[in-house]
Amino acid sequence: MTLFEAIVLGVVQGLTEFLPISSTAHLRIIPALAGWEDPGAAFTAIVQIGTLIAVLIYFWKDIFIIVTAVIEGVIGRKPLANNNAKMGWMIVAGTLPIVILGILFKSEIETSLRSLYWVSGALIGLALVLSLAENKIRTKLKKGLPLKSMEDIGWKEALLIGLAQSVALIPGSSRSGVTITGGLFLDLDRATAARFSFLLSLPSVFAAALLQLYQTWHIITSSSENMTNILVATFAAGIVGYASIAFLINYLKNHTTNIFIAYRLVAGGAILYLVTTGVLQP
Repeated sequence: MTLFEAIVLGVVQGLTEFLPISSTAHLRIIPALAGWEDPGAAFTAIVQIGTLIAVLIYFWKDIFIIVTAVIEGVIGRKPLANNNAKMGWMIVAGTLPIVILGILFKSEIETSLRSLYWVSGALIGLALVLSLAENKIRTKLKKGLPLKSMEDIGWKEALLIGLAQSVALIPGSSRSGVTITGGLFLDLDRATAARFSFLLSLPSVFAAALLQLYQTWHIITSSSENMTNILVATFAAGIVGYASIAFLINYLKNHTTNIFIAYRLVAGGAILYLVTTGVLQP
């Protein structure tokens, strides 16, 4: 990987990690179109450290309040003493499905599931599911029915959205896409669905990045060029990722996800066409 490739892929990671269009899909597609080597699942996981830091900075107040409440609850032997402590444990519980399934299907996630057939299928399939979720929300709003905010999220919502998050193990599905979709089906308003999605991603992204760092450390440190490329890509991902978070949360306060649904359909269809016509190798 050249320094230019690292910068491009870092920007792509930051831009697409939080928008519901799949960062993994774009990190698979763009190198294929440019004739570059597939950076691999390990690169994706490590560069996510940049977007992880972006979430930590953007939501630092929320995270500080939740972590403090959890610690105080444990020390006081009342782990669910208040809503903030409860939110912390719900995030932990919601993380379990993706951790378990990620371990069970680690080999497939890093190999066969990175096929462009899977990527295009996930882009199109999840776009249709998100469209159904949007229709559900639109119907409720037309009827004047209230939607749920962060204060209304309970164990059911956390566990079901956590289960939805595990679908993001399939490249092309999008972590934010599937969790926002899950949130909409559970009647969360769009901005709340995005906000909870980002907070829920913290433990699993952190764990995946640490695991990949441990497993590929000898490769990363094998040359100064490798280390430089990883650092530059991670830095670029963090800066662009922060801007993406701010944009999406503000955008969803007054807009639907239709633009992302349309993009996923077009992108998935284009990839499928290029693969079936032999322009791209799956």
